[in-house]
Amino acid sequence: MMNATPHKRFPWIWYLLALLVIVAFAFAPIGSVMLCGAIANACGCKVDEGSVHPCIINGHDYGEFLYSLGVMGWFMLVTIPGGLVAFVSWLIFLILHRVAWRKRISAGIPPPIPPPPAIA
Repeated sequence: MMNATPHKRFPWIWYLLALLVIVAFAFAPIGSVMLCGAIANACGCKVDEGSVHPCIINGHDYGEFLYSLGVMGWFMLVTIPGGLVAFVSWLIFLILHRVAWRKRISAGIPPPIPPPPAIA
């Protein structure tokens, strides 16, 4: 006889959120460099990683800020390999969790955390 309680769905949303965090962490330095390039190109400023160049926008010098944004791109030497390790770990954990979840559902075993009792 089938169990009358509905099966709990697999928590895909949490895995997708974790993947989003991993991707954002891994590629954040690229976004920093792209922002630097976009601002510098829009305002006609010169930016390189050799030195700070003045960049006057609305009467303020943003050269140091643009230089910092551009040099932050070097962080990708750490964040991309770190993101790759995190992605592989995420994928292994997802596969193991999904296999265990399917076995549990096919055997008719309820989820490990019972739902809270209904309040009447």
